[in-house]
Amino acid sequence: MLGVSAPSTGIGGFLNLSWLAKKKIKMCGSGDNLKKTGWTNHGFTLIELLVVIAIIGVLATVVIFVIDPVERQARARDTGRISSVTQLGHTIQAYYTSRNGQYPSESTWGQDLLSTADISTFPAGIAYRAYSVSNCTTVPQPAIDPTYCYDLDTAGTNGAIIFSRAESEAKNSLCTSPEVAYYVFSTVDGRAGTICASTEPTPWASGTQNYLD
Repeated sequence: MLGVSAPSTGIGGFLNLSWLAKKKIKMCGSGDNLKKTGWTNHGFTLIELLVVIAIIGVLATVVIFVIDPVERQARARDTGRISSVTQLGHTIQAYYTSRNGQYPSESTWGQDLLSTADISTFPAGIAYRAYSVSNCTTVPQPAIDPTYCYDLDTAGTNGAIIFSRAESEAKNSLCTSPEVAYYVFSTVDGRAGTICASTEPTPWASGTQNYLD
């Protein structure tokens, strides 16, 4: 039986362990039928390394996106705008019904809505703070931090829309430049949703708009 002394510590011990590993492999077989058991020198293949690198890259992107405070805050502000646009849209519909088919005037639409029983105070504006996004400019309301815009089809049957610019990358990434995302309520469609447009939207015929959500 081959005797092997206990390996020493330090560099000498490391060399002894390396020698022992090689010796163990040699003792398990010989020639072409060498059978390696115990300690082996198996490594990663190139494909395995590439897969690992790809997974790490994806995870890093997801983590950075999730913990990005600027994007998270922009999404929270968008949520507030979406809620207010939906509320104002339903109020416009109620106004139209109670006024026998008359929409609020473009120049005084904010004050007109306050004259109904459906809304007691106009929603507060939500300032844009990220990605150099600015508010819409079609008769915007309120006076402080203008956020919500209104457009009326005075010459046709396309009703009225109320809308707001989206701020978050999550929304705007759904559009292809130069288009950007808007959250819009259309009275002829009777619904709200996100759309892409290169200019501020105007009322459209019922059923002709492509909503993203």
